[in-house]
Amino acid sequence: MTVTAINPATGDSIETYEEMTAGDVREAIHNADAAFQDWRRTPFAHRTALMKKAAQLLRDRSAEYGRLMALEMGKPLAGGISEAEKCAWVCDYYADNAAAFLASETVETDASRSFIAFEPIGVVLAIMPWNFPFWQVFRFATPALMAGNVGVLKHASNVPRCALAIPALLRAAGVPEGVFQTVLVGPDVVAGLIADRRVAAVTLTGSDAAGRRVAESAGHALKKTVMELGGSDPFVVLADADLDAAARTAAAARLVNSGQSCIAAKRFIAVEEIADAFVERFVAEMRTRRMGDPLDRATQVGPQARHDLRDQLHRQVEASVARGARLLLGGEVPGGPGAFYPPTVLVGVSRGMPAFDEETFGPVAAVVRAHDERDAVALANDSAYGLGASLWTADRARAERLAAEIQAGVVVVNGQVRSDPRMPFGGVKDSGWGRELSEFGMREFVNVKSVIVT
Repeated sequence: MTVTAINPATGDSIETYEEMTAGDVREAIHNADAAFQDWRRTPFAHRTALMKKAAQLLRDRSAEYGRLMALEMGKPLAGGISEAEKCAWVCDYYADNAAAFLASETVETDASRSFIAFEPIGVVLAIMPWNFPFWQVFRFATPALMAGNVGVLKHASNVPRCALAIPALLRAAGVPEGVFQTVLVGPDVVAGLIADRRVAAVTLTGSDAAGRRVAESAGHALKKTVMELGGSDPFVVLADADLDAAARTAAAARLVNSGQSCIAAKRFIAVEEIADAFVERFVAEMRTRRMGDPLDRATQVGPQARHDLRDQLHRQVEASVARGARLLLGGEVPGGPGAFYPPTVLVGVSRGMPAFDEETFGPVAAVVRAHDERDAVALANDSAYGLGASLWTADRARAERLAAEIQAGVVVVNGQVRSDPRMPFGGVKDSGWGRELSEFGMREFVNVKSVIVT
């Protein structure tokens, strides 16, 4: 079997790799387990120096990695460069804070001394997606490695060059062989990897369908998991919102990564009083976004990562229109090569349409009208997902009250949902469980050990 990197802007093959054999995979797991025995005992100061070096390499090579992402999955060049720089940020963040996050905590008990220790657990298997091929990996790998764990990466099959570039970067930073490895394998190998007794835990970023499959395997093997799955994030605009700012941010939030982001805003819920004014501004903003060659720094919307994903997105649009939604912008597959899909706005969207009920993973915005504030929150929560949400109002007290009612792992008031190394990130409902980033994310893959000295 082979893995081929294909340029989604042209459809041309870039490079083909042989999938690893079963023996290769067994050797990788063996090497990871052996490396863990030494890595877990390295002092934080040593790990910190290596992670700082990795951060510097990411910054030095950001243009190179941005081009790699543009060619392999179609990310606009500016976005890929920013992604590499964000990876450097998370490396620096954990290099600076890991020792404090995992410092032993003294607890007063009847014993002469009692404390809680945070210890690494071993090999963490990471199953990662193509949409942020560097960031998704580093946001798991940095805290996991700084905690003394080791990582084995099973990346998406359409980004093999990114998958191989990451362990090469870490080795260039001085991280020992075996501490972080990529296995080029298909999805059929995942269950066997999870079942291997040397694998201690699993982290997945992907669809809820993939999450169910991985959770089933991990549950059978009694392995700890962290799941960051899909999202159908609401963007709620109330009557007192700054409509110009909301419309500008709405376009940016829908079109981030050409619309291919779990936390991209997808359902735009505007109260009746201002719905027409918001839609007019929103469509105007979406219309200005430039679609084109991802290697052109002026491009804001690149191709979708694969043709089949573009075609699935178009089917969702067509089915929504067939059920009563109206197209105000886009909605047509352009001619020519590449998996392009234009910025698209649907209005008159309601329950029972794919644009409302499903995750639309591309530059398609669904506008929903709400009667009032209460109805807007109910519509926001009327989803199987609960990853992020954006809420727009001039009243801070109102914002904090409503934020408590919205079912999501992240709520941003008057802004765009983004992940930040300093804040925990994850979702509820079908958007998964567990948290990444911050102190909470770092403690997901450690043994929280009670030590009692009588």
